[in-house]
Amino acid sequence: MDERLQVLIEELRHMRAARRMTQEDLAKAISYSPSTVAMVETGARKPPPDFWDRADVALDTGGAFGRMLTRLGSPQWMREWEANERQATVLRSYENTVVPGLLQTSAYARALFRSVGLFDEAEVERRVEARLARQAVLTADRPPQLVAVLDEHVLRRPVGGPLVMREQVLRLVKLATERPRVRLQVVPASVGAYSGVSGAFVLATLASGEDVAYLDDQLKGQVIDHTEDVLAVRSSWESIEGEALPPRQSMAVLAEVAETWRT
Repeated sequence: MDERLQVLIEELRHMRAARRMTQEDLAKAISYSPSTVAMVETGARKPPPDFWDRADVALDTGGAFGRMLTRLGSPQWMREWEANERQATVLRSYENTVVPGLLQTSAYARALFRSVGLFDEAEVERRVEARLARQAVLTADRPPQLVAVLDEHVLRRPVGGPLVMREQVLRLVKLATERPRVRLQVVPASVGAYSGVSGAFVLATLASGEDVAYLDDQLKGQVIDHTEDVLAVRSSWESIEGEALPPRQSMAVLAEVAETWRT
C-alpha cells in the first residue's frame, strides 16, 4: 500500500474511534456504503476522489485530511525518482503515449489528470502544481542535459483539445530551440514495430556516473537500479534513438504538427 495512504487510513481510524463512530456511522455521514468505508480502512480499495473531503466534514477535523494530503506529497517511489532527477547530469527520456512530465504545459497536465477520472478538481490542481514544480530542474544553475525522444503519435493524440495541443507542441519547439541542454527527437509514425512499443522510461546518469532508470505504469512508478535491468533499459534507449529523426528534422515535424492543431 502507498505509504501516504497508510498514514491517512491510520489517522482516519483513530479520528473515527475518538468520536465514537462506527464504520456504519461514518458511511452514513459521508454518503458512502459501509462496505466502501470498510474497504478503504483495510486498504482493500482506493478512496473515491472526494472521500477525504467528506471525511473532513463528517469528523469535523478542520480540514486535517486535506492538509495531510498536501503535506505528505508524492509517494516514496516518486520522491526517490525526483531526487535522482535533481542529481542527474543527463536525463534520457522516451515516451510513446504522452508528453514527458518535465515538458508538459499546465493545461496539458491538467487534461491528463482529469482524464484519469479519480480526482476532484482540488486534487487535479494539486497534482498539476507538483508536476510543474518538478520542471524547476530544467532551470537550475546546473541543469541536466535532457534528451527526450517522443513517438510521433504522442504529438498527434488530442489531449485536452486543439488549443491545448497546439500550446503544448509549441512549448516543445520553444524548449528545444531556446534551451541548449534540451534536445528533442521524434520517432516518425512511419516506423513500424520497434523496441519503444514496450513502454516509456527515463534513464538518469547521476554525478557519480551511475545510471538509474524509471518505469511507469497504471498503478505506480518503479525506480530501477539493478545493474542488469539498467543495462537492458540502456540497450532499449540506444535502439529507440536509432529509429528517431535527427534534431533538426524532428523540429520540422514538431512545427508541422503544431500547424495541424491550429483551430
